[in-house]
Amino acid sequence: MALLEVDKVTKRFGGLVAVNDVSFSVNAGEILGIIGPNGAGKTTLFSVISGFAPPTQGDVRFDGHGIVGISPDRLVRRGLIRSFQIVQTFADMSTLDVVTTAALTRRPIREAIDYAAHVLGRVGMAGKEHLTPATLSLQDKKLLELAKCLATDPRCILLDEVMAGLTMAETEAPMAVVRELNRQGVTIVMVEHVMPVIMRLATRIVVINFGEKIAEATPEDIVKDQRVIDAYFGDELDA
Repeated sequence: MALLEVDKVTKRFGGLVAVNDVSFSVNAGEILGIIGPNGAGKTTLFSVISGFAPPTQGDVRFDGHGIVGISPDRLVRRGLIRSFQIVQTFADMSTLDVVTTAALTRRPIREAIDYAAHVLGRVGMAGKEHLTPATLSLQDKKLLELAKCLATDPRCILLDEVMAGLTMAETEAPMAVVRELNRQGVTIVMVEHVMPVIMRLATRIVVINFGEKIAEATPEDIVKDQRVIDAYFGDELDA
């Protein structure tokens, strides 16, 4: 059953069409990958889905209900949350305080503090509760971003290049977190450029180029699609 439905979504900025008539659905419990060249419109699409930008045309439904026009904070309380490409957080707060702030969307303060500590442990950051984000490694900053999402009790997480900047070895920890969240029933939609990550995690991949969906298939079939090879994999496969 579809938990998230994107129906003929278009987003224009003046004369620029960033997303053009894109449709797809995401089943409950699925990991869906979204790939495409830089500037293809992937992050803009996430902004539309998560309530940060209204679509010019089209509709977005979550759990069967239209969500266009609903603010991001209200969507979080419904169970839909997104991460951001560039990790942004409260630099002077401890990691525990940062995750507690996210947990306050669902819980009173004392319970939120306890739950935040639990969440940090779940993502492999136990013992780092009193560190500030500025002192963390890039890998831990990415894990902190996952912890912030997890602390809101999400049903669906939109992950925007959460593996960006990490070595393949460093992606193992966040990939393990994503797998565990999915095993526990959280639906994941991932925008990602690190293809080994997408190939290992996603059950289905949507490809966007110049704002339009050009393909949708399993990871195994996507890498054989000539349109995708021409738009996205060409240089990589020739290397």
